[in-house]
Amino acid sequence: MTIDICLRKPVWIGTAFIMDTPADLCYDMKKYTREMEEMWVLFAVGSSFFAGITSILAKCGIRKTDSDVATAIRTVVVLLFSWLMVLITGTWSGITEVDGRTLLFLVLSGLATGASWLCYFHALQKGDVNKVVPIDKSSTILTILLALIFLHEGLTPVKGVCVVFIGVGTMLMITRKEETGGTEEKNGKEWLVYAVFSAVFASLTAILGKIGIAGIDSNLGTAIRTTVVIVMAWLMVFLKGKQKEIHGIEKKELGFIALSGLATGASWLCYYRALQDGPASVVVPIDKLSILVTIAFSWVVFKEKLTKKAALGLLCILVGTIMMAVL
Repeated sequence: MTIDICLRKPVWIGTAFIMDTPADLCYDMKKYTREMEEMWVLFAVGSSFFAGITSILAKCGIRKTDSDVATAIRTVVVLLFSWLMVLITGTWSGITEVDGRTLLFLVLSGLATGASWLCYFHALQKGDVNKVVPIDKSSTILTILLALIFLHEGLTPVKGVCVVFIGVGTMLMITRKEETGGTEEKNGKEWLVYAVFSAVFASLTAILGKIGIAGIDSNLGTAIRTTVVIVMAWLMVFLKGKQKEIHGIEKKELGFIALSGLATGASWLCYYRALQDGPASVVVPIDKLSILVTIAFSWVVFKEKLTKKAALGLLCILVGTIMMAVL
């Protein structure tokens, strides 16, 4: 779309100002508009980075702290961060323009996010980061299928090949390591169930969120859905009678939980800003590249190493994701 802005020099004639047409200064905004429309790629990359460090910070914060309690606390941080961005960007007034349909999908997206978070951080507490994260990132596959059905985003042969790469890569990464002795061996396969549900709810979040922010500012949409998440998270804490555990949280772990909340807030703001301008079937795969950041930090912080098979799986996921984002 080309936007022409003409700045005309006012000239006083008689008793009124008129615009001096010969002095028109017309600026072609086509290039500027195109650059702004392409900014969604940068926001998607930013979302990926912040999402990657979120998993590491959260893992550090739930070594002794219950995952449900940690999720509720970090949601408070995300909520404050989200509404602060609404105030900074001046989009507060847009809340009166939110119609019923938009609000419905934002609420549904918030519920899906809350469910995904609760499952994801419970899986992180029970299993190794290198196993949980790939499963969560496999939500890309379901997101693409849902985008095809509900958003009518085309599924080209290239995207089909990418889906296969991501699926095969995920399976290779979660294959049991004979020499691991990792956390998941001590907790059975409970982590796997929660990780799968986390991926399912995450894919629903992307589709519902895409529809929900179609008519409003992405910052405002993020803040509204975060409000839904915090209600759900704290409701789970009180229903399970875990509110007394809050006082026993170590300051160090509380700090990591708060930092993970800030990282999540930054990731969300970038993610939904990218979704607002870019196709969900491309934004989501870029966001899932956060697995690189997560695995790199898990090796440094938790000393979790990849087997050759897992490394091959990671390569497959990266190839599929990059192909989907570029082609």
